[in-house]
Amino acid sequence: MELKFQVTEQMLLRTFLAEQSISKKSLSAIKLNGALLVNGDKKTVRATVMPGDIVTVRLPAETPSASLVPSTGPLTILYEDEALCIVNKPAGVSTMPSQLHPHDSLLERVLFHFEQTGTTGIPHIVTRLDRQTSGVVIFAKHQLIHHWMTGIIDKLYLCAVTGQLPVRGTIDLPIRRKSESIIERVTAPDGKPALTSYLTLIRHDYSVALVRLHTGRTHQIRVHFKAIGHPLLGDTLYGTDHSLKRQALHAFQVTFRHPVTKQIMTSQAPVPHDLSFVIPI
Repeated sequence: MELKFQVTEQMLLRTFLAEQSISKKSLSAIKLNGALLVNGDKKTVRATVMPGDIVTVRLPAETPSASLVPSTGPLTILYEDEALCIVNKPAGVSTMPSQLHPHDSLLERVLFHFEQTGTTGIPHIVTRLDRQTSGVVIFAKHQLIHHWMTGIIDKLYLCAVTGQLPVRGTIDLPIRRKSESIIERVTAPDGKPALTSYLTLIRHDYSVALVRLHTGRTHQIRVHFKAIGHPLLGDTLYGTDHSLKRQALHAFQVTFRHPVTKQIMTSQAPVPHDLSFVIPI
């Protein structure tokens, strides 16, 4: 994989690369198994770059874990370029392999796609979703790209919950793992900070809300809405509603600054058919 940058002022190449957020660790790997070029010529980090120069960084090749089995399962790509692959995850597919579901994960489907299209990188999960939650998932095509994606990602979800929600609200309750469970989470004073805000879009005998995550705790939306007395429809882990075969939760939209181009990007996943009856948006 190659990344290209244009120089705007004179400086040492090592200084320029540091300004592009290329860490010393990444730079060592690039020098060992990749390459640094200025206007097409190989250079060392001691070279001086001038305004208008084009710096090309050839990232070192990566090898996927031997435990991953590329999967031919269906894959819906929302956006793809040399750095990122953004996909629409269906419910019932794990984002990554687990002990209960060791193969046919979304990660392995993306890995197969990379192999079929000749992509030299391997998928790195930037955002992940519960197995029974659908919607947007971002993969980076190299560890360095993944590192650059650690900044703020604005995440919007659509969900349907029991009862009638207020028009809008904020849920600021810490979350931790339930002491007697390896899966379930609870709100508790000794938990990690967790902040969720929502805007109610529809109110019938249940409510549909647009939800923004300000933190990324496991099961955050499901736990928070249970905590305020409105568990998600179909969520049998945190509620008792059996009207759906899975929780009514869909990762609708992500917005972020592209790690290479620095442009603001937004990617959306339409509401899937199985939720369209309760989330008619």
